Amino acid sequence: MRWSVGIEVEGDRVFTREEVVELADAVAAHSGVASGIGTGRYGARLLVDAGSREAAIEKATELFRAAAQVAGLPAAPVVWTEATSEAEDAEADAVDPSGLR
Repeated sequence: MRWSVGIEVEGDRVFTREEVVELADAVAAHSGVASGIGTGRYGARLLVDAGSREAAIEKATELFRAAAQVAGLPAAPVVWTEATSEAEDAEADAVDPSGLR
């Protein structure tokens, strides 16, 4: 099953545009997008294949940590994760086709 997984870590300083752009480049291979410009947190949303929510978060976290290292970002503790399966997303769209949830 395909999952969209969001991950955010909290650092000890403010992250620059350049750093987050580097992270965006590093997660792009996993259909990822990055966030955190001008904040004390940086994060990404990645697409992964996994059999369960827990496995999806674990796999995405590994990919995210590797991407952060490639981007030259410091390791930091994870403060937020979220995983939504394609099935859950399709179900939500059926309930609210406007996409405004």
